[in-house]
Amino acid sequence: MKSKNISTMTQAAMIAAIYVVLTYVFAPFSFGEVQVRIAESLTILPLFTPAAIPGLFIGCLIGNILGGAILPDIIFGSLATLLGAIFTYRLRNKNKILAPVPPIVANTVIVPFVLRFGYGVALPIPLMMLTVGIGEVASCGVLGMVLYYALNKYKNMVFKPCC
Repeated sequence: MKSKNISTMTQAAMIAAIYVVLTYVFAPFSFGEVQVRIAESLTILPLFTPAAIPGLFIGCLIGNILGGAILPDIIFGSLATLLGAIFTYRLRNKNKILAPVPPIVANTVIVPFVLRFGYGVALPIPLMMLTVGIGEVASCGVLGMVLYYALNKYKNMVFKPCC
């Protein structure tokens, strides 16, 4: 039991670290009203392991802090990723093609309000929903599914729980 907990925490920490690195390296287009956050492609990982849920949340939280985000963005942007991860996990035994939908919806709905009321972006919220949604479709839908198909062959090796 103890080894399984350590394995889960290790997987979560590794996912968080990868999320932070991807957010930081691709920072020029990870933030703003038009954004494609490459790290959001990792939101497909709850299909493979429940450790991805805290890993994605913590990774987004740290990535937003290091990226210079304001407090509402740190809180609500991270919560959007958490919601997406939880609902992706719930889809793990259902249609895998729908797995990117929860993070796309969560970020498309939440992030524009953070941009408007946190950063004071004057664009209409529906327009920002469109731009953020397009970025989420690119990162979660396209890159996330590429990642899913690449990892699916090796899931028993990469995400195998210890003991």
